[in-house]
Amino acid sequence: MTNEMTTKIAIVGAGTAGVTMAAQLLRKAPYLYNEIVIIDPSDKHYYQPFFTLVGGGDSKLEDNVRPQSEVIPEGANWLQEAVTTFNPVANELVTNKGTSIRYDYLLVAAGIQLDWDKVEGLKETLGKNGVCSNYHQDYVESTWESMQHVNDGNVIFTQPSSPVKCAGAPQKIMYLADEYFRKVGVRHRTTIEFISGMDDLFPVKRYYPVLKQLVKEKEIGERYFFDLVKVDGAKKVATFKNSKTNELLERPFAMLHVTPPMSAPKFIADSPLANEAGWVDLDMYTLRHTRYQNVFGAGDCTSLPTSRTGAAIRKQAPVAVDNLLAMMNDKEMKATYDGYSSCPVVTGYDTVMLAEFVYGYEAQESFPIDQRKRRHSMHFLKKNMLPMMYWNGMLKGTM
Repeated sequence: MTNEMTTKIAIVGAGTAGVTMAAQLLRKAPYLYNEIVIIDPSDKHYYQPFFTLVGGGDSKLEDNVRPQSEVIPEGANWLQEAVTTFNPVANELVTNKGTSIRYDYLLVAAGIQLDWDKVEGLKETLGKNGVCSNYHQDYVESTWESMQHVNDGNVIFTQPSSPVKCAGAPQKIMYLADEYFRKVGVRHRTTIEFISGMDDLFPVKRYYPVLKQLVKEKEIGERYFFDLVKVDGAKKVATFKNSKTNELLERPFAMLHVTPPMSAPKFIADSPLANEAGWVDLDMYTLRHTRYQNVFGAGDCTSLPTSRTGAAIRKQAPVAVDNLLAMMNDKEMKATYDGYSSCPVVTGYDTVMLAEFVYGYEAQESFPIDQRKRRHSMHFLKKNMLPMMYWNGMLKGTM
C-alpha cells in the first residue's frame, strides 16, 4: 500500500545543497517550521572537500563525517528514502518505498552520480592493486595506503572528459603524492603522469600559467583528450582512449588514482526535470526551473555552467531560497547567481592556491592579494577555517 504525504516544500537530497537550503529557509521564514520534508536515504553526511587530505594522509575520514540526523535542521522532517520518480505536473514525487509526496514547491539538490562501471574492470580492482580514488568514502583511505606502498614505477592520476565534482581534485592529490614521494626518498624512481580527458590542466586563464609551471617544476607528465576506459588490476595496466582519434594508450602503473566518469543521477536524467544532457534544467541566474515555476535547484545535479563545488553551493543556496520565498509571497524574484565557484588548489602539504571565478571562468577574487601565489595562509584557510564554516555556518543556514 502506498504511503501518502503532503508538504509545502520538498527537498530532494540532504547533501551540502539540500541541508543548506533547508536551514536558510527555516531562518528566513520561521513559519515553514514542520512544512519542509528532506528526502535522502543516506545516514551519514561527509565533508567531501577534505577527501583530498584524507587520501594524502593529512586527515582522518572519521573526523570528516557526522550522522545525517545531526545535520538536518530542526523544523525540517527527514524521510530516509530515495526518490525514484518525479511528476512535476501533478506536484508529486515517489520514493523507492512507494511513498508518494505531494508538494507545493520543490527544491532539487540530489548531487552527482559516480559511474565506476563505465571503466571496464575498475569496480573489481578499486581499493586494491594500487588502484584508488578520493571520490568516495569507501575508497579514499586506499589512496593513502597506495601512496605508502609506492617504491618505484608509474604513478598515474586520471580525470574524465565528463563533468565532475571538484574538478581540481584530480590534480590536488597528485601534488601531495609528489611531495610525499620526495619526502620518503622514492620520487627519483617514479614517473608521475596526469592523463585527462579534458583539453588542458585548468580552465581559468588567470591560474593556468601558475599550475602549468608547477607541473613542470614537479616533472609531471601531461596527456589530454585521453579517457580511462579499462583497468587490469592484476596486471597493473591502465588503458586510455583518445576522444579525437580513438587511439588506445596502455600504461603500466604502480599506483592509479582514478577520478571516475560522472553524470546526473539516473532518476533525475530520466525525469521531466532534466535537460537533454540529464541535468536539472535551471535558469542559470534565478535557479528556477525553465519549465516548472515551483521548482528550484542547486548543486551538482543542476545544469548550471560552472564548476561543481561546495563554494558554488554556498552562493547558489541563498539565491534559490530568496527567489523561492519571493515567489511564495507574490514578490519579484531579485536574487541572481553569477556562477561563482572556487577551488582551493592544494599544491603541497602546507600550501594552497585559492582559485575563485564566475561564469565564463573569469577570475573573481575575494582577497586583496595575488591569489595565484601558493600560500601557507590559504592552506590554513582550507584546513582550519573552511571545515568550521561548513559545519557551523553553511549547514546551519547562517552563511
